[in-house]
Amino acid sequence: MAFGPYLFLAILEGLVQASVLTITAVGLSLVFGIMRVVNVAHGEFFMLGAVFAWFTTSLITGHPALGFLAALIISPLIVGAIAFVSERLVLKRLDYDPEATIVATIGLLYIFQQSALIFFGPNAQAVEPPFYWRIRFPWFGYDGYKLFIIAAAIVLMVGVWFVMKKTRIGIVMRATQLDRETARAFGINVDRVSAMVFGLGGMLAAMAAVLVVPIQQAHYLMGHDPLLLSFIVVIIGGLGSVQGTVIAAVIIGLSDGILSVFFSPTLAKMVSTMLVAMVLIVRPNGLFGKAER
Repeated sequence: MAFGPYLFLAILEGLVQASVLTITAVGLSLVFGIMRVVNVAHGEFFMLGAVFAWFTTSLITGHPALGFLAALIISPLIVGAIAFVSERLVLKRLDYDPEATIVATIGLLYIFQQSALIFFGPNAQAVEPPFYWRIRFPWFGYDGYKLFIIAAAIVLMVGVWFVMKKTRIGIVMRATQLDRETARAFGINVDRVSAMVFGLGGMLAAMAAVLVVPIQQAHYLMGHDPLLLSFIVVIIGGLGSVQGTVIAAVIIGLSDGILSVFFSPTLAKMVSTMLVAMVLIVRPNGLFGKAER
């Protein structure tokens, strides 16, 4: 295959990675931006989403699309509930202290990881795609489900934008992000907003996992890479900036996909890490981050 079609294939693969990464990283960005909490367990919410997706599809017989649709609803709800309870039982009791919450979320990471190992086992589990549809390009055929992932990510991000910009819930969340004390003075229940945001972050990570697990496999150790890449994206885009997170996710996803196809996944991770270092040197607050006043 010539260079042009090969590059086109690499771009498609990069867009798929960028789509999954965008959904995952936006959840992490919302948690940090509104709660000022560095959630080290965010990758495990991704892992739990994949594991619960596999468990849900294994219980539903018939057409694979039925199990997938059920997983797309059930898995994020379960993971969101787990995140909500974790916030109430752990982070709230620590009063969202930055150092203490980092240690606490590291503890949550190992609790979730080992729980998945105990209850679901050490073996990677495959989830059947909801449909088999191949797009014929002039040079090659491409999996239609991967294009569905890209479309689903766009729809989800439009939904997040609409909630944040056009609804009362979004206004409350943005007010809490700008000034927690002032928001509390105006009668906003900041603790309730924090719990809701932490649950929403978990749901977004789980939704990304449900979308990607038909082309990967559910495994109790699969949360490491999404966590690392999400932190890279959030740092480059600017801590707490959803717009910056989306743009950075597309950049990192495309570069990761293209470099993985032409060279190796290891080189792709090295380049991503170098980008973080360069951004921190030139713009310590990220591309779209704002300096604290």
